[in-house]
Amino acid sequence: MTTSREAVLDALKQIADPVGDADIVSSGVVRALNVGDDGAVRFVMEIAPAHAKAYEAVKSQAEELLGKLDGVGQVAIVLTGHTEKAPPPDLKPQRKAEPAGPEKIPGIDHIIAIASGKGGVGKSTVSANLACALAQQGRRVGLLDADVYGPSQPRMLGVSGRPASPDGKIILPMRNHGVTMMSIGLMTNEDQAVVWRGPMLMGALQQMMTQVQWGALDVLLVDLPPGTGDVQMTLTQKFRVDGAVVVSTPQDVALLDARKGIDMFQQLKVPILGMIENMSTHICSQCGHEEHVFGHGGVAAEAAKIGVPLLAEVPLHLDIRLAADGGAPIAVSQPDSAQAQSFHTIASALVAKGVA
Repeated sequence: MTTSREAVLDALKQIADPVGDADIVSSGVVRALNVGDDGAVRFVMEIAPAHAKAYEAVKSQAEELLGKLDGVGQVAIVLTGHTEKAPPPDLKPQRKAEPAGPEKIPGIDHIIAIASGKGGVGKSTVSANLACALAQQGRRVGLLDADVYGPSQPRMLGVSGRPASPDGKIILPMRNHGVTMMSIGLMTNEDQAVVWRGPMLMGALQQMMTQVQWGALDVLLVDLPPGTGDVQMTLTQKFRVDGAVVVSTPQDVALLDARKGIDMFQQLKVPILGMIENMSTHICSQCGHEEHVFGHGGVAAEAAKIGVPLLAEVPLHLDIRLAADGGAPIAVSQPDSAQAQSFHTIASALVAKGVA
């Protein structure tokens, strides 16, 4: 059994930063940590070149410490220096010529918005699992975490560290589980709030869309924040969005907000590709009793009302939550499970529609 990412981080927190007052994890030295299915641990130690000698000893200490952990296989640590010549990308709004209408991102065939009217309905969990499911079906997939105030995709996809920027303009995205990913959460500390007004949000979104080196993608999924605000308007007005998928739970209060999100996309002339009923049903792991905790059928009725397909009914299941928190969504960690099948069904439907 391989060790967990959290166990590796806890072990590394025992090692003091030789040029700071904290451990090497808290001080931000450890970047891009990845624990493979075979137990291989790989990460980068980002340091100032002047302190390279001091960190050589730290590197050896980390290799010895991790080598003693149960489930750890190969340990690969790379020391890399940062200089003032390659600063992190500036995500503040910049003046540029405005395009005449929604533009197509070079190299990206399709853009799909994953939206919800209300927070807490599992939109980000659906986005992460759908991205992984599409990748498993052979699609070249990107995932942009545009939920600026609550970015969760780095944790769900098991990605950490700060994206590199060779020239201070082009941003190199991260990649895991076959998904190319970018998130504002990679630019800030995990517990740091992003306190931005509308213009800064719009500028950050445009730069993450156009300055990230996405490469050739069949589809880019955009995990939107809840509601009908600046990010949603900027995405649909500036970029050619092929359609939106609306996620909701079955209860009336969630559907009220979902209808507002649907109306927004209709006003902006973005097709609704379908709806997803998340947390649709719960099956007791002890007795097998099925219970519709949030009601049932509300999303199906709403989809029928506006004439769009119900793409899936995703169950409320502990394994889905544990997999997402562990950095390996259930669509990739347990692809043959009943819980993962909903996401593979959604992926197949979008491929069949020709938008993924």
